[in-house]
Amino acid sequence: MKFQMLGPIEIQTSDGCQVTPKAMKLRSLLAYLCANRDEVASSSQLIDALWSGAPPQTAPTALHVYISKLRKHLQDIGLDAMSVLATRPPGYQLNLSGVTLDVNDLENLLAKARVLRESGRKEEASEVFGQAIALWRGRALEDLRDIPAFDSIGRQLDERRVLAQEQRFELELELGNHTAIIGELFPLVDNRTTSENLHGLLMIALYRSGRTAEALATYSCLRRNLVDDFGIEPTPRLQRLQYAILAHDPSLDGHGAHLLNAV
Repeated sequence: MKFQMLGPIEIQTSDGCQVTPKAMKLRSLLAYLCANRDEVASSSQLIDALWSGAPPQTAPTALHVYISKLRKHLQDIGLDAMSVLATRPPGYQLNLSGVTLDVNDLENLLAKARVLRESGRKEEASEVFGQAIALWRGRALEDLRDIPAFDSIGRQLDERRVLAQEQRFELELELGNHTAIIGELFPLVDNRTTSENLHGLLMIALYRSGRTAEALATYSCLRRNLVDDFGIEPTPRLQRLQYAILAHDPSLDGHGAHLLNAV
């Protein structure tokens, strides 16, 4: 059985069937417990998350009801509900013994990729970063993002995807695979219009592919977005990258480990 947070909150059986509770409060409860799986989630924390800081007077009783319903759902799909969802004063704790969680899989893959990168095994590291990125099925906790507590949790998880993507692209550039990643970078910069790291990586990939004008246009687009949205200029690091491209600086043709900091 697998619990999944990297997309809509879901429970998936070993044969791929979805057995997720339909009620939003039950999905929210499961999501919060998954996000705080290493500690006890107090009743007050759960109430604050489920009712966005404005709980009704009946919230403690309602929470108890939701816990009972979630346990029944877990029992119905073949789990030991009292063990998986244990009462631990002052609240409850999720026990994942015998259950996998995609966020734990993510952490293991990212740790493995970092070790491979540090040991110089770049192709393997890039492949493992790709496996980690593939765990996402959309925005993390996508079905709960209208609830403030879960939007915050989801954004934190999604930032980890962006970081993994950036690290993988850096490796691909170091491996000389600049042309292959351009098609992946374009939609990402379209979605993150003020991300200097992603724009910088795209600029380098385009320049190395002989597309200097497009690399410079990417910088201009980034600058326009930053000025229009925040009234600020790109950082000196990105300005130096633009100047290096204009000057056809030989350093841009290398495969250094810190490409954006090398100019």
